[in-house]
Amino acid sequence: MVDVAVIQFAPSQDKQENLRTLRTLAAEAAGRGAKVVVAPEYAMFTAPRTDERIVESAEGLDGEFVSGLAATAKELDVHLIAGVNEQLPGDDHISNTLVALGPGGDIVATYRKLHLYDAFGYKESDVIRAGEIGAPETFAVDGLTFGMQTCYDLRFPEVTRRIVDAGADVLLLPAQWVPGPLKEDHWSTLVRARAIENTVYVAAADQSARTGAGNSMIVDPMGVTLASLGERVGTAVAEVSAERITEVREKNPALALRRFTVSEI
Repeated sequence: MVDVAVIQFAPSQDKQENLRTLRTLAAEAAGRGAKVVVAPEYAMFTAPRTDERIVESAEGLDGEFVSGLAATAKELDVHLIAGVNEQLPGDDHISNTLVALGPGGDIVATYRKLHLYDAFGYKESDVIRAGEIGAPETFAVDGLTFGMQTCYDLRFPEVTRRIVDAGADVLLLPAQWVPGPLKEDHWSTLVRARAIENTVYVAAADQSARTGAGNSMIVDPMGVTLASLGERVGTAVAEVSAERITEVREKNPALALRRFTVSEI
């Protein structure tokens, strides 16, 4: 069993302030027993629009912000996952990247957003480079395997299925789910759907208003919401266990009964 936390806040254009807020909330979660702490997408820097400011904010994964995340993970003895704006040398675009820092401060897994948010009046591809499709990276904590994906990827069920096929028991989902008509309903429906159809836990950490729709949540393999945050800034913690996954898969062996696999276009 592992206690997992999602933390919810609205990152600003001040990277150091974002790091301080993230650390304060991660410390709160660790104080509640969390060993895995998930922060939102664009936790490093968020502007009102996805434009050149995002590019200017970017750093390498050996930069000051990720180093600060690493120090926090080490200090709190947790696995810490957050969305960063990763600089791509020689490119006028950046990568929307998730980093997972282990308790030793080392990067144990990365994920680069595959599907860019060119929808609902936004065009992320103007400044973001889509991640290359490769074998999903995972990491283990106390016998459970964790995988990652980002925000808009939630609308593409094959992304989650590939991560589950790579062995993930828990999906960690940082997001900046932009508010809008029916968007909160889409968010909660899709998060629960990915958990139910894959019989895994989903820990979804969204930004709070005004930049995000909030409603960060942790959902179990049967689709039960174990913890949620609504609109507020804060942390939510829930226990995930291999026993619950086994119990659910005995009742609903959907993964074993499927007749299709996922392939690249």
